[in-house]
Amino acid sequence: MSASPGSVRPSGAGTPPPAPRVELERVHAVARAAEDAMCSVIEGKRMAVRTTLTVLLAGGHLLVEDVPGVGKTLLAKALARTVGSSVNRIQFTPDLLPSDVTGVSVFHQDTHRFEFRPGAIFANVVVADEINRASPKTQSALLEAMAEGQVSVDGETHGLPEPFLVLATQNPIEMEGTYPLPEAQRDRFTARVSMGYPDRQSELRMLAHHGAADPLADLAPVTTPEEVAGLIRAVSTVHASEALQRYIVDLVTATRESPRLHLGASPRAGLQLLRTARAHAALAGREHVLPDDVQALAVAVLAHRVVLGSDAELASLRAEKIIADLVAGVPVPR
Repeated sequence: MSASPGSVRPSGAGTPPPAPRVELERVHAVARAAEDAMCSVIEGKRMAVRTTLTVLLAGGHLLVEDVPGVGKTLLAKALARTVGSSVNRIQFTPDLLPSDVTGVSVFHQDTHRFEFRPGAIFANVVVADEINRASPKTQSALLEAMAEGQVSVDGETHGLPEPFLVLATQNPIEMEGTYPLPEAQRDRFTARVSMGYPDRQSELRMLAHHGAADPLADLAPVTTPEEVAGLIRAVSTVHASEALQRYIVDLVTATRESPRLHLGASPRAGLQLLRTARAHAALAGREHVLPDDVQALAVAVLAHRVVLGSDAELASLRAEKIIADLVAGVPVPR
């Protein structure tokens, strides 16, 4: 069932009326149960799981950048199974068409009317696998869906299910036959994470537990999509003081003034940093945002949005290191 995307998407910097304490307690309880459930099938990646849940509760989208075989698709499927939602996987290839993603209007001779047939984007969790293998035209089919929770086909607007999260994957190593994501596309992703290889003990447990069975088979939902939509609304009420909001603006401004960056973070980046900080605080069981919440997410939210300067590229610096240095240098509000 579709609903207006505005009913779930958090507002900007302004703080809505606070939710009852019991709602935020429910956010904390559901998130912890979901985290434990997902970690039961994704060995040794609790921080990646927590960031995924943070992005979900912030009403955002996630870019997972890593080599094949480390559990990117499993992460998305585990999330969908845990929250009892629908999931569609789209394998992005050079011949994938925008209509394959959004849907198409088909004319019926019997009724002499057009009927809309939804594309793969119509699900609560959409796995955009190897998103950088599709053409820029097909990649751009996701822009409206990710920004507004809707798609427009032949002049008609169709709302997407709620909650709605795009989890896109890409391989940073194999670049042949790929189309790098443009800045506008990367800016739509709330955060970027890397799964990384599991440690030795986690990999041994994975072989012992998942070698002969589907790890998702016994994963039971801990909540419903309808409740998740309510939790997203509750998260948007977590208090963020004016000093905290100024701190976020200072961080974003620092990226624009850094001589090591050719392009700094956009105003949208500041909004996403605030929303994820609220979700991070709610996951910790707090009704207010601390600078620690912002610092914990600054690299994941900002690093993929900036463009390195030529000197930084020559020095082989990574955006994550530059953002971490900027966070360390911006004064923290007291």
